[in-house]
Amino acid sequence: MDTNLITSLLKDVKKGKTSVQSALNTLKDIPFENIEFAKIDHHRSIRNGIPEVIYAKNKKTEDIVKIACAMMKKSGRFLITKASEEIYNALTETTSLKKIKFYPESGMISYGEAKNKNGRILIISAGTSDIPVSEEAQITASFLGSRTERLHDVGVAGIHRLFSHRKLLQKARVIVVAAGMEGALPSVVGGITDKPVIAVPTSVGYGTSLGGLTALFAMLNSCVPGIAVVNIDNGFGAGCLAHKINIMR
Repeated sequence: MDTNLITSLLKDVKKGKTSVQSALNTLKDIPFENIEFAKIDHHRSIRNGIPEVIYAKNKKTEDIVKIACAMMKKSGRFLITKASEEIYNALTETTSLKKIKFYPESGMISYGEAKNKNGRILIISAGTSDIPVSEEAQITASFLGSRTERLHDVGVAGIHRLFSHRKLLQKARVIVVAAGMEGALPSVVGGITDKPVIAVPTSVGYGTSLGGLTALFAMLNSCVPGIAVVNIDNGFGAGCLAHKINIMR
């Protein structure tokens, strides 16, 4: 449920196309819907601009399907992170939805993403091993309604690859940079653009990368001012923040 749906519903009541009782039935589960094992926050998009998203890891497949169906019924869309092909198959078999999208590389499942895209977010991955995290950011921002572009494999070991894409950096309103190893790329990007930069440390790297901690600490200690840093492998969080910045007037 979002502001557009509520506005449309109120207009229908005003025009007599929808009865007051029908409108009340539609709104009765705000602020949340209790389905015993979960309390679905249909009101979240109205409060902070980002709808509740299903984090699939450690959840039962049948529970994920029930939550997704409840979201679809109320708002006509849902987004699932850290999902598997098993969950995707269960959704397609349980529902009659034909346009559910599954992105195996990032483990994202989406249905009913925004049709009108605004602004421009550039999603950069340092190496190809960072693509799953950068794709999570891209799918999230696109689902929410931002126009996105992706740029892969332009890490600091071959920094000339990045410099050949300066026009892309100039066009972007927000830039998301996913990097593992020593996590240096966000600092490089931040040093050559005046656009907001969101750094995403990934868990890619050898022993002393410590599962992404080295990249995280490097990004937090960047000498480039104004870089925002999200948690390790949190492409979803980066996508949400980038979208919010992108749509600001």
